[in-house]
Amino acid sequence: MNTDTAVFSKVTELLGEMVGGADLLGIEISSSTTFHEDLGLESIDLVTFAGILADHFGAEVNLAEFLAEKELDEVIGLRVGDIAGYVESKVR
Repeated sequence: MNTDTAVFSKVTELLGEMVGGADLLGIEISSSTTFHEDLGLESIDLVTFAGILADHFGAEVNLAEFLAEKELDEVIGLRVGDIAGYVESKVR
C-alpha cells in the first residue's frame, strides 16, 4: 500500500511514542509491521492509539469505526501501513 511519507512518518512517530519508543522493542517500524505479532499490542492498545490519532489528526480519523468493519483475524493481522493508509484517506 502506498501511503504519503509524511502521514506514515507521523503515524509511526506517534506509535513509537505510545509503545515507549521503537528502539525499546528492538525493531524498525515499517508499513508491514504488525500490531499484534511484531509489536505485541492488544486490542486495548489499539483503542489507546485510536485516541492518539484522533487527537493529532482530528475526529474524522475514527480508528474504532475503521476496525469495526473488519473481522477479528483482520484486526489481529493489522499492519502499520493499513493504519497509515486509513489515516491518509481521512486527512486528504
